[in-house]
Amino acid sequence: MMPWAEPMPDEQFDLMRRILAAPSPIGLEGAMTHGVLEPYFRSFMPKGWAIHRFRGNAGIVLDSMPDADPKETLSVMLIGHADKIRMQVRSIGPDGKIWVNSDSFLPQTLVGHEVQLFSENPEEPGSYRILEGGTIEAVGAIHFAPPKLRSGGEGIKGNMLYLELQVHGEKKKAQIEALGIKPGDPILLKRPIRRGFSPDTYYGAYLDNGLGCFVTAETARLVAEHGGFKHVRCLFGIATHEEIGRYGSRVMARAFSPDVLIGADVSHDFKAAPGIGGRRLPPITMGAGFSLDAGSITSAQLNTLIAETAKAFEIPVQFDFGGRDTGTDAMAGVFAAIDTAATSIGFPIRNMHTISESGHTGDVLAAIHGMFHMLEAMEERKLTADDFRGGHPRLDEVAAIEPVDPATLVDDGSDEEEDEEDE
Repeated sequence: MMPWAEPMPDEQFDLMRRILAAPSPIGLEGAMTHGVLEPYFRSFMPKGWAIHRFRGNAGIVLDSMPDADPKETLSVMLIGHADKIRMQVRSIGPDGKIWVNSDSFLPQTLVGHEVQLFSENPEEPGSYRILEGGTIEAVGAIHFAPPKLRSGGEGIKGNMLYLELQVHGEKKKAQIEALGIKPGDPILLKRPIRRGFSPDTYYGAYLDNGLGCFVTAETARLVAEHGGFKHVRCLFGIATHEEIGRYGSRVMARAFSPDVLIGADVSHDFKAAPGIGGRRLPPITMGAGFSLDAGSITSAQLNTLIAETAKAFEIPVQFDFGGRDTGTDAMAGVFAAIDTAATSIGFPIRNMHTISESGHTGDVLAAIHGMFHMLEAMEERKLTADDFRGGHPRLDEVAAIEPVDPATLVDDGSDEEEDEEDE
């Protein structure tokens, strides 16, 4: 049975949709952590497991062995992040326009899209409300746009964006202010995921990084159905603030000091990304398996274990590189000054940080089962923290690479591929 080679069942896809749809802008992630994932964890967690909450809003952690002796177990933390990039109210204009900050979005990708604004009720502090029925705009009609903007010679700037609520009549600004809307109120794109046209694909907003939370939760479910482990303590983290500095996962790393830490996050489909051929990036692409990060702070020993496990179960995996920073919660241990073997796994998507992100269910399922079988391998081998302390590769004890005879190779046509240069 290879679930990653089959269509994702509707029930599982609906769970993924509910996780991704939960309104969880940076700093207000409770809808996903406590509203969707905590109840899901409780639906399958065996007796003796625990869910840890934090005084701040770092997130939640599902713990398979809360009373484990750290000297007798290997602790492994898998982290997805619940926070979503969002727009924010900047100010309210006299004409009723709500000027917004575009945060991590390209301004030109936002125009015309429906959004949801969340605002605290001034009459009931601590109680939030939702406003719908508005769209993000920038210049209005094409007829009013400057010539260079109409021709494509110039683009939309962040300070041109506003939320259009169709306010009319007298005292437009006062009408908006009377709603209790104020600077800092978060605004989210309104686009739940849907199955795509091509087989086993899907599209919508906020794959980054509800997908990492989904993978973390489903890996936890598989471990629970397996009955847990005796030697491996599993810590399934749903973190916050990744998009602004990986702050939630830093708190988790500091609190639990895991021996192993793995960030689960989206990665790019470099092969399909327009106009980047000249950058010579790895040919990571959706539909070819989950990705595994190398370089940066990643553990070569841990990566080898993951790759070997994936190969043993015929789970497709692609190899990416991290450079100076993985860009994911895998960096949490380093940022928190924790001694942990770390790496980052991903699921290639297209159009990241837009309303139309898209991906392949097979990549997500491959990551889920890849992580479960990795944990299973750690249990079977009874790996310890000392195994990681003593397992560092020695480049002074290496064998020479010998030339390959071209006659022994199968021609895959790759020599004929032309590089795509940036315009």
